[in-house]
Amino acid sequence: MHVLDLIARINNCVEELDFAAARMYMEENIDILNENRSRLKSNARELLEFLTKRMESGQQPLTRKDMAVINAVNNYASKFDLRSLKVVIKDHTLLFMRNDIEAYLNMDARIILEGMGAIPKAAS
Repeated sequence: MHVLDLIARINNCVEELDFAAARMYMEENIDILNENRSRLKSNARELLEFLTKRMESGQQPLTRKDMAVINAVNNYASKFDLRSLKVVIKDHTLLFMRNDIEAYLNMDARIILEGMGAIPKAAS
């Protein structure tokens, strides 16, 4: 894909609030985009800066499978389906040991998982 096409797609994704697709394009082409960051719109530049900082700090990006697990946990927590929630957490313990996992959980999931001891309690 040509650089200008890539930048146009990312800008379009950001305008349409499709941040998942924009993130995917950015993660795959982060070096090229950092060289041409002036061509990105301001929201896309902010997203690129965020992703660059995360990669520099050594955090691995979440995979599609990880995002699907987090989405399932959020849905089960909203429905208060504890049995399914426990099964998902038991099968994906390493995912819930990450430091940045709380940013992806909704309030119901945070409260339930903190109560279960699956994630650390938030500092008050």
